Amino acid sequence: MAQVAVRNVVKKYGSLQVIHGVNIDIADGEFVVLVGPSGCGKSTLLRMIAGLERISGGEVDIGGRVVNDVLPKDRDIAMVFQNYALYPHKTVAENMGFPLKLKGRPKDEIAAKVKKAAEILALEKLLDRYPKQLSGGQRQRVAMGRAIVRDPQVFLFDEPLSNLDAKLRVTMRVEIKELHQRLKTTTVYVTHDQIEAMTMADKIVVMRDGHVEQIGAPLDLYDRPANTFVAGFIGSPAMNFVLGRLEGRDGETVFVSDHGTVLPVPAGTAPRPEPVVYGIRPEHIDVRPGGIAATISVLEPTGSETQIFARIGEDPLNAAVRDRVASRPGETIPLSIDSQRVHLFDRQSGKRI
Repeated sequence: MAQVAVRNVVKKYGSLQVIHGVNIDIADGEFVVLVGPSGCGKSTLLRMIAGLERISGGEVDIGGRVVNDVLPKDRDIAMVFQNYALYPHKTVAENMGFPLKLKGRPKDEIAAKVKKAAEILALEKLLDRYPKQLSGGQRQRVAMGRAIVRDPQVFLFDEPLSNLDAKLRVTMRVEIKELHQRLKTTTVYVTHDQIEAMTMADKIVVMRDGHVEQIGAPLDLYDRPANTFVAGFIGSPAMNFVLGRLEGRDGETVFVSDHGTVLPVPAGTAPRPEPVVYGIRPEHIDVRPGGIAATISVLEPTGSETQIFARIGEDPLNAAVRDRVASRPGETIPLSIDSQRVHLFDRQSGKRI
């Protein structure tokens, strides 16, 4: 196992810069997830850690050694790709043992390590099969097994679950997390799925346009997002945003939207002349007598909860409630906002107030 440090890393393709001075410290044994929308630079950054992309500036340090000019095979890392990258003409056992064969390891050592990895991943009965005879989840486990036999200092995962169906993704998510808890190998995991990031990570790195927007534990990012981008990206369903100002009325501060909607704010909030963005997560809104009158646009019952798409005047406001909702679209219901869960951001910069 090893620490990984990304220090002021830059990536350019000619005059186009796609990674802008990224700094990340990954502790020994930590599970870190790089997350962000497509094109944000997370996979490029992972490939620079792996040595598959050259670094235009800055340093990558693995285990106390700067590896900028070290070949991928000499970095003591193992990478798992989204397309599995298995050899179709080799059996599961041969695929898993191939990295060790390339290194000239003895056959009995290869067999022992393949056997141990197969036991960890429940692949013992599949060792003689070929990739075409396996399901998507089984192929991904084989790719993980091939990484395990190398006993690397660092595991790198590049969107490993993106080709799997929704149910299998949940299963594999748990398996990867359990694997990390067992092996305690430093892991860097790339995904565009914020649910994967929230459920798997010790620490999340949120990226946008080649910049790091925020780094922190999953619940820290959920509870105190640094800006509107992180607030809107982390959490499902997405946070509500309403544009307006903080005004003093009758000795207390309230939020007044650009359309005149009045919403509560946390106790102790001061009026502010500059325009703000009001954020509230759907799960922090309830249907409760005495709440703000809202007109239902759409109801989406999912079984465990009901998502309510509604409008308060001209402002849309979505709620996610545990109770069954008997009302119908077009009807009015009272929505109560937990004012202590409200997030306020500067409208111009997007930064948290």
